[in-house]
Amino acid sequence: MSERAHSKAVHVLVLTGFGLNCDYETAYAFELAGAVATRVHINSLISGEHALKDYDILVFDGGFSWGDDHGAGVLEAVRMKSNLGPAILEFIDAGKLVLGICNGFQALVNLGLLPGFDGNYETRQVALTCNDCGSFRDDWVALLSNPDSPCVFTKGITQIELPIRHGEGKLYAPPEVINQLANNGQVVLQYSTPNGELAEGRFPLNPNGSVHDIAGICDPTGRVFGLMPHPEAFNHWTNHPDWTRRKESMKRRGEPTSSDLTPGVQILKNGVDYMKQNAPAI
Repeated sequence: MSERAHSKAVHVLVLTGFGLNCDYETAYAFELAGAVATRVHINSLISGEHALKDYDILVFDGGFSWGDDHGAGVLEAVRMKSNLGPAILEFIDAGKLVLGICNGFQALVNLGLLPGFDGNYETRQVALTCNDCGSFRDDWVALLSNPDSPCVFTKGITQIELPIRHGEGKLYAPPEVINQLANNGQVVLQYSTPNGELAEGRFPLNPNGSVHDIAGICDPTGRVFGLMPHPEAFNHWTNHPDWTRRKESMKRRGEPTSSDLTPGVQILKNGVDYMKQNAPAI
């Protein structure tokens, strides 16, 4: 056993290389969440320099892997599946966590890891395609979290705001797949109004035209989670565009300004805490 495998710390592998550009931010946010985060180049993972089994959480982070040639996340999925397909399935079977953010979410659906109906992690059943608005969106969105979802990352979270930055974020699938996602509680996050009502497809509340306002889904176990918004990009309260107004409003009401973890970091911390409590037997 490696020294890492014996450690009580939760170790997070954050993929990097080939156009991924959110690796530093993601690793930093996971460190804030109490994990030990390591940025690992995809080639180093494939070569065996780093062993996937030595980690607790695998993160497919955001960016533009392989320049999004042939579609966002497509080439990353092909490379990972061709070289590490069985290792990734063993990782999931061991009870560990997989998180896909933005481009990483696109890779997860192309790999077939999501939605993972009936334990099938190899068949692609949903797509993330071009935004209905026809352009790249860089904005903040309001989100509703499904309290009935098994997703371990969103426990205790009801309504949040997170930034988005994508050109291919529209989740699409046949009606029977969408219905199965909804019936299974696998729809984790949906775009909403600031008042907590579903966006119902209205732009820019729903920034990409996703069916059923879907912003994030999980597998039936709740341990594989993909979302288009960026939780790692809300790692400090000053990241929010309204932070100065909110700070002044809290001061005028005599309330202390926020010093707790942001909702973005809390999502990651939920995953870290889960692995601390459910570490696979060595």
